[in-house]
Amino acid sequence: MISEHDQKLATLILEHSTEVQKDQNVMVQLIGLNGINLLRALVEQIRAKAAHPFIQIEDAESQRILVEQGNETFWKNQAKVDQLPKMKQMDAFIGIRASENIYETSQAGKEANKAYSEHFLKPVHFDERVNNTNWCIMRYPSPAFAMNAKMPTRAFTEFYYKACLVDYGKLEEAMKPLEKRLRATDEIHLKGEGTDIKFSVKGQNWVPCFGKRNVPDGELFTSPVLDSINGVISYAPSVYQGKPFEFVKLEVENGVVVDFDSSNNDALKDILDTDEGARRFGEFSFGLNPVIESPMYDILFDEKIYGSNHLTLGKDYEVAPNGNSSNIHWDLVCIGADVYLDGELVRKGRKFVADDLKGLNPEELL
Repeated sequence: MISEHDQKLATLILEHSTEVQKDQNVMVQLIGLNGINLLRALVEQIRAKAAHPFIQIEDAESQRILVEQGNETFWKNQAKVDQLPKMKQMDAFIGIRASENIYETSQAGKEANKAYSEHFLKPVHFDERVNNTNWCIMRYPSPAFAMNAKMPTRAFTEFYYKACLVDYGKLEEAMKPLEKRLRATDEIHLKGEGTDIKFSVKGQNWVPCFGKRNVPDGELFTSPVLDSINGVISYAPSVYQGKPFEFVKLEVENGVVVDFDSSNNDALKDILDTDEGARRFGEFSFGLNPVIESPMYDILFDEKIYGSNHLTLGKDYEVAPNGNSSNIHWDLVCIGADVYLDGELVRKGRKFVADDLKGLNPEELL
């Protein structure tokens, strides 16, 4: 039986996020079987709109085998024969990440991950899906997901839907004063425990996010001027390529990572050595979802934590470019640093202190 929450989430995704219209082609991808009821709600509502759902259900463990054993030839063929031609015909893409184990691909080696990223993810998703479809990506709640969040399953499920179904119209309006300030800003300075880093965003585009591409949502992003970044930054726990990191700390000179420390330095070195752009940064963002308070080892939630910022290693987005090209895009999150815009303190810790920005604090949005 499809729950009322899943029906509401499906409606949000189709009407607000992807704006599906009659006769459009919509790919609905489910990785892991846990989110089957959301998929069913989506399919039902897509057909009610007289649009055309294309269902893709993937078993997480089978996908692990492919990632571990795949090589350049295999992924080029997968992209060429199946996924890329199909994606080129889609008007919208909805991705439900419902795997029970976020560490499923943690044993895939450096070369296997590189082949998958370069010859499948990049052409199919980064180049085609991101740039040419209305797309939305989300996770789906499970006991394993709740465990990573250190919450009881029932409490986590309630939190999940509350975070996903925030009032995005209200959040969009509250972002506008910050967007206005940022478009006039040259230098951003983050300063906090283990973090003291400065960079320029002069002339860069800013993109407000309020439920159009991710659910849950709530961020305002750009890309830093590529060679302007200098200092040190410390990040919250993260998982990338199925590998857990309890902390990551980077030292940056003129936009390039020159030193690093983490709870898993061998894996971090492999990621940074992916290509030249992997040691540079392609995105900077403010996390603004008023419901999400702490990291849960899932970047679609963690990058939206209120009072956070992410300074992202790897590829930029075409909508807010800075010229960095890479086969990785790792949204590492820094929580609670003071934020200065051209020397003015606008956020102290996790709360905005500038009068025109206080509307973004959680007590004003909930």
